[in-house]
Amino acid sequence: MFSDQKMRLALMGSALAAMVSVASAQTVRIANQGDALSLDPHSLNETLQLSVNANVYESLAGRDKKMNIAPLLATSWKQTSPTVWRFDLRKNVKFHDGTPFTADDVVFSFARAAGEGSDMKAHLAEVKEVRKVDDHTIDIETRAPLPILPAVISSTAIMSKKWCEENQAVRPVDKRKGIENTASFKANGTGPFRVRERQPNVRTTFTRNPQYWGKIDGNVQEVIFTPIASPSTRVAALASGQVDIMEPVPVQDVARLNSGNTRVITGPELRTIFLGMDQKRDELLFSSVKGKNPFKDKRVRQAFYQAIDIDGIRKTIMRDASRPTALMVGPGVNGWNAEQDKRLPYDVEGAKKLMADAGYPSGFEVTMNCPTDRYMNDGQICQAVAANLSKIGVKVNLQAETKGTYFPRVLRRDTSFYMLGWAPTSYDAHNVLSSLTACADDKGNGQFNLGSYCNPKLDEVIKKIQVETDQPKRDALIREAFQIHMDDIGHLPLHQQSLAWGVSRKVDLVQLADNFMFFKWITVKNK
Repeated sequence: MFSDQKMRLALMGSALAAMVSVASAQTVRIANQGDALSLDPHSLNETLQLSVNANVYESLAGRDKKMNIAPLLATSWKQTSPTVWRFDLRKNVKFHDGTPFTADDVVFSFARAAGEGSDMKAHLAEVKEVRKVDDHTIDIETRAPLPILPAVISSTAIMSKKWCEENQAVRPVDKRKGIENTASFKANGTGPFRVRERQPNVRTTFTRNPQYWGKIDGNVQEVIFTPIASPSTRVAALASGQVDIMEPVPVQDVARLNSGNTRVITGPELRTIFLGMDQKRDELLFSSVKGKNPFKDKRVRQAFYQAIDIDGIRKTIMRDASRPTALMVGPGVNGWNAEQDKRLPYDVEGAKKLMADAGYPSGFEVTMNCPTDRYMNDGQICQAVAANLSKIGVKVNLQAETKGTYFPRVLRRDTSFYMLGWAPTSYDAHNVLSSLTACADDKGNGQFNLGSYCNPKLDEVIKKIQVETDQPKRDALIREAFQIHMDDIGHLPLHQQSLAWGVSRKVDLVQLADNFMFFKWITVKNK
C-alpha cells in the first residue's frame, strides 16, 4: 500500500501526465502552489478561490483589462436616490445548465452571499435590501449612501436559484465548520468557462462555454488547473513544458525562467501582508501568559512591530520582490498616501524596553499560525518573524500548515497570533477599513478582523468615509482612519508582495494587480 507521500506523488504524476496527453493549441495548463478550496463562490473570501471561480461565475459588475469597473450581468446602473441603485440586467443569458438568468437569481444570490455560512457577507454589510422590479431589473437599497456600490459588489457572484434549490445548496458552505455540499464540487454559473471535472487538490478541468453571452478574446478551449505545492516542481514543470502557466514563481528562479521558452511576468500586487493579534480575549488561547492578554497592551504590540526586521525580510527572503509598508493598503488602492506610509523604525533595544515597561522583561511564549502555500514565501517570512521576536525574549511556537486547514482555523478565531493577506476587491481603502479594522458585528463589518481589534472612534470615521462623496474630504477621512489605526498599532503591516507569473512564450495573457487570472483573456499561439 502506498504511503501518503507516495500517493500524493502518484496523483501529481498522473495529473501532469494527463495534462500533457491532452495538450493542444487551444489547451492551456496552469499550475498554482495551492488549489481553490471549493467551487462555491460564497464560501471563502480568498483570492485564488475567487479568481478560479470568476471564470465560471459572474457578478453584476466586474473589472476590465485596465482594472476599471465594467458591466457583466448588469448592462447599466444608476442611482435613483441617495440610497437606491437600479441595475438593468443582461437579457438572453443562460446558466451552464440552460436555465435562463433573471432577477430572481440576483435576489437569491445576494441573500445567500449575505447569509449564514457565507464568507462574502462583509461586502454586503451596508446592503439593506435587494428588490426585484421585473425579470431584468433590480434595485439595491443601502443602509446609507454608498457611492462606490458597483465596485463593492464586484465580487458577489450570481448563482442559479433553481440549481441551488434542486441541489440542496441554498446556503454556502461554512469553511470554519468543515461543512460541504453540492456547490463545493459542482458549479453552474453564467461565465465563459464550465467545470468539466473536479478532483480537489489534484486537478480541475474547465471547458469553454459555447453559450456564453459575451465575447471571449482568447482562443483557449480547455484549461487544466493543477495544484503543485513544491516550488521546485512547479518551476521544473514550466521549464519542461508540462505546464504553460504557473504562479507564484519563486524569487530565486525569476532569472532562470526569463530565458528560452519561458518568461516571467511581474508587477505590483494590491495585496498587503500583515500580522494580527488577539486583542479581545482576557487570556490568550495559546500563550504562556495566564490570567491576562499581553496583546491588549499597546506597548507589547509596538514592541513586536519594532522587533521585526522588515528590510531584512525584503532582502533575504523576498529578494527585493516586496515593498515594506506601514499602512494596510499600498499603491494602486484608492486612499493610499505616500506621506503617511512611514514605518516605525526597526529597534530591538527600544522593543525590549517596551516589553519591560509592559511587565514582560523576559518575554513570553505564544503560538503563531501561518500558511505555507498561500502567500509568497509565507512560511519563510513567519520563520524570520519568529527569529526576530526571539531577540526580545518572545518564544514563538510556529504552527505552519496548508491553507486548507489554516483558513478554517483562523477564520473561526482559533488563534492568538496570525498572518493574513488582503487585496481589496473594490480597490478602495474603505473595503480594508471595514473588513479588517472595524469592530466586528453581525452584519459583516470587521468580518476578517480576526484579532477583534476595536476602536469606536475609528468606526465612526469609517462610517463617514462610506457616505462621503466629496473626494478631498473622503481622502482626508481615510488618512484620519489609518492614523488612528497606526497610532493604536492595531495590526502589524509587513509588505506588499510582487506578482510573478511564469508563462510559456507561446502564451499571451493579462495580469491584473489583484492577482485574478481570467481564462477568457488567454491565447495559446500556434508554433
